[in-house]
Amino acid sequence: MMKTTTRWKTRREISSPRRACAPSSLPPFALLLLTFLPLVQITVLARTEGRVFGVRRATTTAARPPQKCNSKYDSLARANLPLRPPRGGGDGGISIPRAARKTVDVVIGIDGGTESIRACCFDARTGRVVGRSHAVPYATSHPQAGWAEQNPEDWYENLCDAVRGTLATLGREEEEEYDVKALCCDTTCCSVVALSSSHEPLRPCLLWMDARSASQAAKIMDAARSRAKSDGKSVVEAFPELRVNCMGEGPISAEWLLPKAMWIKEKEPEVWADAEIICEYQDYINHRLTGRMVASGCNAAARWHHDGREALGQDEGNQNRGRPMGLYEALGMEDLAGKLPRRTLAMGDVVGGLTEEAAGDLGLPAGTKVVQGGPDAFVGMIGLGTVQPRQMCLITGSSHLHCLVSSSATSAPGTWGAYAGAPLPHLNFAEGGQSSTGSLARWIRNLVSGDGGEEVSYRVLDEEASEVAPGCDGLVALETWQGSRTPDTDPLARGAFVGLTLSHTRAHVFRAILESVCYGTRACFDALEAAAEGADRGCEESSEVVIAGGATRSVLWLQLHADVTGRTFLLNENTDGPLLGCAILASVGAGIHGSVDEAVERMVRRERRIEPRANAKKVYDRLYEEVYLKVRPGVKNVFQALAETRGGASSLASEEREVIGSNGEPMKCSIQHDNGTKHVKRGLLNNLRDRSVESSQLQQNDALPRNAPVIVSPSLLASD
Repeated sequence: MMKTTTRWKTRREISSPRRACAPSSLPPFALLLLTFLPLVQITVLARTEGRVFGVRRATTTAARPPQKCNSKYDSLARANLPLRPPRGGGDGGISIPRAARKTVDVVIGIDGGTESIRACCFDARTGRVVGRSHAVPYATSHPQAGWAEQNPEDWYENLCDAVRGTLATLGREEEEEYDVKALCCDTTCCSVVALSSSHEPLRPCLLWMDARSASQAAKIMDAARSRAKSDGKSVVEAFPELRVNCMGEGPISAEWLLPKAMWIKEKEPEVWADAEIICEYQDYINHRLTGRMVASGCNAAARWHHDGREALGQDEGNQNRGRPMGLYEALGMEDLAGKLPRRTLAMGDVVGGLTEEAAGDLGLPAGTKVVQGGPDAFVGMIGLGTVQPRQMCLITGSSHLHCLVSSSATSAPGTWGAYAGAPLPHLNFAEGGQSSTGSLARWIRNLVSGDGGEEVSYRVLDEEASEVAPGCDGLVALETWQGSRTPDTDPLARGAFVGLTLSHTRAHVFRAILESVCYGTRACFDALEAAAEGADRGCEESSEVVIAGGATRSVLWLQLHADVTGRTFLLNENTDGPLLGCAILASVGAGIHGSVDEAVERMVRRERRIEPRANAKKVYDRLYEEVYLKVRPGVKNVFQALAETRGGASSLASEEREVIGSNGEPMKCSIQHDNGTKHVKRGLLNNLRDRSVESSQLQQNDALPRNAPVIVSPSLLASD
């Protein structure tokens, strides 16, 4: 545990920050320009040894040497002179007269992800990319198994490099010049930071994937059940804020802010006592840019157990508005309310203008508007254009994330949410998830490729599977290799094939896996629609889904999603939802567009429609109803019985461990050790690298901490 008697040293103290050059360092010609042409926009862009207005080429090292402000172009940039492309398309040549150039209003979208931070320049009116995306990676440390930390100072330093990197790519069109109006940042959600009274980090951030607070997450549900029982109420009646956790059934993810805050208070009391602010990546970055500490309404609604609409009314006289004060009191966490940001702003609201220091660090004019963003996946909903009730989006990767927008915050078992006031104040949305989707395609490809041989390409597997008829000649699979998130939360669930014969080939097996993921997606869609029933009377049931992510690269899998679910899938021209979503929000904050709805209409363009095929749909309807939906509950007891035998031979060395089950209750299990790989008997995990488990970040050869509990529950926002 970190000792807090010595303040944690920030990277700004280790390596010198960027500093603006003194006016006296300006070269003579620049002084003349500033003296005699104060009312004229002067734009200069120079390219010398990798510098554009002092934009350094990004480095990937943890620390950098002090930066010297010794370029005349640095001096001009720090004098807040606006950007313009090079004349004549290069460093010299014939230029287009200034009066003939078109000024393009630009907004900058910034995506703070798990491994890197990216920035991209967009035309604020059309959403056209005008400056290439520039990414700068940062390091993640794992001090113990299941822990994940980042240095908050790295976020800001790398954001500066990312913004300067994208600005350096402006100016490709000699007939255009650019005026940066605003910027907006999204970040990973539930990356929690403790700040001192001077707003310096007291310790590294607890990254969203950090699972150390698993026991605290279980305590929340235990306390809620106990209080509700003593009051003769249901959990949701006693604590309405827990409605978003599968209608009060739980579990609560160890990723969320409340259990992480509880961990800091319990395990690092000195840090807790010194912390004036407990906030997230989003709030820290906006403070560094503007000097204002505010929370994002979307974060508060979706991951803080706040009422997202009520929280927007917070002020000095009622800063606890919309907060779950009853739950805080039951947990002994009343003091958390005084440490959270005092105000909450909706996505698209203006946080403030760039400070002089931040403007110099980014190479932008002081006062440039900084607009409120939110969680990366949910800003991505904006970028995909899902901002109307009953609109649905699907974000694909190793796992699937499903989101349905609704006009009121209805909830039901088998779904997460609906979150009131998210992603935007007048909306609500619920989410569902599948643990293993793209990872299954990778698994079967690796399996059929064999060890040491040439890897079979997805293209070849797709071509072979395309020759197989819908339904795979009677072969149906369950996609729950790594447990089930929604609509049935079951960490013990595993995969299965039903109907295998000697005539089935690898093409049949591959296609059956792709189809099984689509069956599971249909089940998630159905549950979300059922939860929204009655909430949106007068709104037609969604028959269209906007899709993004890895599955879009397979023509076959796209078509299967449409055929199995019976819905039309839409592909956008720009599928990078988070970056475009930030650009949309920035354009609204800058006043370019009057509302998010208007900005989406102008900046998001549909490119393709994938319609379900009637004959294939008929086959899949029958298999879904008569096979898939019957097999899932039918094998549940079988999976539980098999769980007793998973984990290897009983002769292996083992130890007893208490873990937290998906119902929040402690359970005893036997953990076996086999050449550094940890297995858990009684079916709680296949091994500790199981993605359906909160402690999924354990490395295969990490030491297993003897006293650290493990929570078995769905991992939220794991589509990567």
